Amino acid sequence: MARYILKRLLWMIPIVLGVAVIVFTLMSFCPGDPAAIILGSSATEADLEAMREELGLNHSYLVRLGTFLSDTFIHFDLGKSWITQTSISAAIAERLPRTMMLTIATLGLSILIGIPLGIMAAINQGKWKDNFCMGFALLGVSIPDFWLALLLIILFSVKLGWLPAMGIGGVKYYILPALAGCMGGIATLARQTRSSMLDVIRADYITTARAKGVPEFRVITGHALKNAMIPIITIIGTHFGKMLGGAMVIETIFSIPGMGSYIVTGVNSRDYPVVQVAAIFLAIVFSICMLGVDLIYAAVDPRIKAQYGRKKRKVKAND
Repeated sequence: MARYILKRLLWMIPIVLGVAVIVFTLMSFCPGDPAAIILGSSATEADLEAMREELGLNHSYLVRLGTFLSDTFIHFDLGKSWITQTSISAAIAERLPRTMMLTIATLGLSILIGIPLGIMAAINQGKWKDNFCMGFALLGVSIPDFWLALLLIILFSVKLGWLPAMGIGGVKYYILPALAGCMGGIATLARQTRSSMLDVIRADYITTARAKGVPEFRVITGHALKNAMIPIITIIGTHFGKMLGGAMVIETIFSIPGMGSYIVTGVNSRDYPVVQVAAIFLAIVFSICMLGVDLIYAAVDPRIKAQYGRKKRKVKAND
């Protein structure tokens, strides 16, 4: 298993480099002149040319790409924002925990609500509870996050005044953003859990457990759910990445100064270094998350541990 973890960590290197090259290329060919945005409409052509030279925009694409990769991955110099002239590393250190807190809260709500809904639908297949759970899941898939966010702000902030509509602070500042971002995750997890549970509860060993008089709650939670978790874990891992991306919308609506709003501001102002470095950090976080998903696979499914155990014994035998 240690060899597998090392292999996955090494695979993160080309993935992160690929993300860096793609984001740099997209930003390089975006329309708009960063020098004009920085200096404003009153700048002369000489001022613009001097600013382009200072930013390195007059160099060729390959030269700029090489400089960016060298500074970022060899010298670990993340640079400064072109617009605010503040350290990007300091901004990320301040903003990344907020985005992670929002993403984890959103994913946690999705798991706590979506999986029980899927279990309820599976054990009541064809009944009104099944129809209710799947109808709720369909509603969750259909509602856009930004529209739900606006409804939640109007109801709980403007009308009732229970929760803050924007900004950062304690836990209460993350309740509405997490609720707005979790509906899609709830719907997907509920549907996947129902499908996986229906496949498992028809298995012979579930019938045998019931015939032996094992309580139904233990049959569902101790036998069926554990064996249905592999595809559910996959969905959880992929949704973590989606929620990281969805943070751009949620953070912008709720004025949360996190990584998502940082990227949106950088794109709007053609602040290339901000967008490039922020995207790299999110790619690293997502890669680590998927590695964690694979490790959870091994904990849930003993066959994966046995597979790597056999490989290890085979290598020792050859030696």
